[in-house]
Amino acid sequence: MKECEIFSSLKVPCTSNIVVRLDGRNFSQLSRKLEFEKPYDIEFVEILSEASYKLFMEFNPRFLYTFSDEVSLLLGNVPFGGRVEKIDSVMASFLSGAFTREIMGKDKYAEIFRGIKPVSFDSRLIPLSNKGVIAYFQERQMEAWRNCLNGYSYWTLRKEHSRTETMEILHKKKSEQLHDLLFSNNINLAMMPAWQRRGIGLYKKKIKIEGWNPLTKENVKSERKKITIDWELPRFDKEFFHEKSLLE
Repeated sequence: MKECEIFSSLKVPCTSNIVVRLDGRNFSQLSRKLEFEKPYDIEFVEILSEASYKLFMEFNPRFLYTFSDEVSLLLGNVPFGGRVEKIDSVMASFLSGAFTREIMGKDKYAEIFRGIKPVSFDSRLIPLSNKGVIAYFQERQMEAWRNCLNGYSYWTLRKEHSRTETMEILHKKKSEQLHDLLFSNNINLAMMPAWQRRGIGLYKKKIKIEGWNPLTKENVKSERKKITIDWELPRFDKEFFHEKSLLE
């Protein structure tokens, strides 16, 4: 039946940068059942960040970006000979497993988590030019900002209004109007943590280390690359990707 596996030989374009985006499935339901704080729950963010760190260690991408329940990887060496089905399925299952292991390590969530549906992520593969890579991550970062603005607006109103009333108030509101609404409730998004507004990035950063050379019997200095979880991302631009050596 091998001939029926019609997509098994589909491979990524060999001349493109490859981004893999993973999205949590039904995470809004998960959030309700585990009673995560709104609009942001720092423990959830830490759990997803640690799961993403393990994903980074396994597949060694050039860059990983995460916000909400979404994770995007800019691949370095493309694994599995570039086979699309293999990349999508293994990365989605790996992140699902890593996330489950992290959340089961939290006593406050473990018992509830055992009684609900297993967590899963879907996966898609996106071939991009260098210019397209920058545009892609700028777009995802803008989505993180929209999530921040809409999330604070929604949950601020929910303190005094029902879900239906809140949706009616927010209907067709422009961003300027949402900012005014938040200001009237003493909320200035510019003062909120950068990770809420711009997401979190993982990449390798050069660090200097000191060691002892037993042959020369002297201290020596060298550089190594260490995975960094950046909670203070700037707005993405061309300089960011070249400064961090994220594009080839």
